[in-house]
Amino acid sequence: MKKLISIGFLTCAMAAAWRLAVIAQQASTNGPKYTSSGELLRPGDYREWVYLTSGLGMTYGPALPPAARRPPNFDNVFVNRESHRQFMATGKWPDKTIFALEIRRAEQHVSIDNGGQTQGGLVRLEVAVKDQGRFPDTTWGYFDFGAMPDLAAATAALPKTAACYSCHRDNTAVEWTFVQFYPTLFEVAKRLGTVKSTYDPSHKP
Repeated sequence: MKKLISIGFLTCAMAAAWRLAVIAQQASTNGPKYTSSGELLRPGDYREWVYLTSGLGMTYGPALPPAARRPPNFDNVFVNRESHRQFMATGKWPDKTIFALEIRRAEQHVSIDNGGQTQGGLVRLEVAVKDQGRFPDTTWGYFDFGAMPDLAAATAALPKTAACYSCHRDNTAVEWTFVQFYPTLFEVAKRLGTVKSTYDPSHKP
């Protein structure tokens, strides 16, 4: 009887390992795509990925005086489906994970809306990619496809001197990603113990 139980546990463990291997393989075949010169192709289907969160008028660093503040925009964050599945199982992002940050105008008094704000036209598109082969120093690369109506079809990674690298390195909860702003994923990371030991929720850059 004990032997049968042991075999059963071994079978379950092997099945779980096989499932994670399949997920990892799927993630590696459904990640970022580059041109022959190494530029990242703009993902046209990112709105079919997993939606993570939206922010309204989010800013970082010292607070600006009222006169210097711009009208708020909505930030929508999406991640490719296969990487999301693996994160839910492990609390970690697999290589070739790709995030899309979509920035849209905030509009008021649209249709029957008498208060609050709704999302309007696309303003800008930014992308983050985990690619250890291309970014051995940082693991993550950051791309800016520009503003509407002139979104680039492909673009090179921002230089390592860009502020986004140090900001993601120093202020994120899991790896170089702002999982603290993704409520359902933050719970997974805390449960699986993948929140960075250096993460300080009270820290202000």
